[in-house]
Amino acid sequence: MALVTILHRFADYDTFRNVYDSADGLRQAGGVTDHSVHRMADDPNNVLVLHSFDSIDAARAYMNNPKLKDAMQQAGIQGEPRIEFFE
Repeated sequence: MALVTILHRFADYDTFRNVYDSADGLRQAGGVTDHSVHRMADDPNNVLVLHSFDSIDAARAYMNNPKLKDAMQQAGIQGEPRIEFFE
């Protein structure tokens, strides 16, 4: 099992959340087995996303998917996300 943590900032949480919720098919096709979204208590546009996968290889493939990067842009990402992989 693998876990990916993605910490990123968005211009507007509601816009991010609409795009995130509409990307369920992308997550399923990418092998995401479980996921959750958390907002920073003092900065609601700072978002932590947790995605679980069956393997690190599946996690890396998903995170390198150009469609995911497009979705992040559409959601209004600011700067570069901090992405960590755990086994």
